[in-house]
Amino acid sequence: MTSSLFNLDGKVAVVTGSSRGIGRAIAERLAEAGASVVVSSRKPEACEPVVAAIREAGGTAHVQVCNISDRSQCQALIQSAHDTYGGLDILVCNAASNPYYGPLLEIPDAAYEKIMGNNVRSNLWLAQAAMPGMAESGGGSVIVISSIAGLQGVNNLGAYAISKSADLGLIRSLAMEGGPNNIRVNALCPGIIKTAFARALWENPDILKDVEATAPLGRIGVPDEVAGVAVMLAAPAGAFITGQHIAMDGGVTMAGRG
Repeated sequence: MTSSLFNLDGKVAVVTGSSRGIGRAIAERLAEAGASVVVSSRKPEACEPVVAAIREAGGTAHVQVCNISDRSQCQALIQSAHDTYGGLDILVCNAASNPYYGPLLEIPDAAYEKIMGNNVRSNLWLAQAAMPGMAESGGGSVIVISSIAGLQGVNNLGAYAISKSADLGLIRSLAMEGGPNNIRVNALCPGIIKTAFARALWENPDILKDVEATAPLGRIGVPDEVAGVAVMLAAPAGAFITGQHIAMDGGVTMAGRG
């Protein structure tokens, strides 16, 4: 039996970028806690195995395609939750892009604009579509997946780091606006997590060796270690937390290394 502090029975969640990695883990764990979940990415065929796994485990889910660079698709994603399940209680903004690896002083304008648009503006679009309905229904939880790159300087990922820093400003401002309507807005800041998105980092033996040698926990993370905290922020257990970011990095930032 799920503890009442982590019970999401009757709740409805949307998770962007939930066909794999951190997004998939969050979608599956929210469903496990009782939420009906809208699984989303650009490609429906990539989402179907996630929905199948949720249903096989006894949960409720469906697919809604969403390219987060398209405002109308972001709005349609939120509307899908209302049309299918009658409302929306939990929004997880996980989808992000990083098309450029290299010096910030050399980044092409198109790459910078794509990073900022997909990693920041889309989250605002989704919040604009979701929060009015949450306010009408008595509240909700918005969770933005940021990164420890937003908490420190990062070589070769400068624009990505800027976008993740901007997400932290976004959640604080949205938390101020949402608070009177019992809408909580928070960010999660993972370190290196073993996902396809971060493969170039955790498959780099020098980076992996440095993390293992300097992080207090001595290892990188796995998606479920992010998903568990997302469930907490979505559930009654997180009812008094808003405008905050939570680092989950094995202690890398605490130890002053990254």
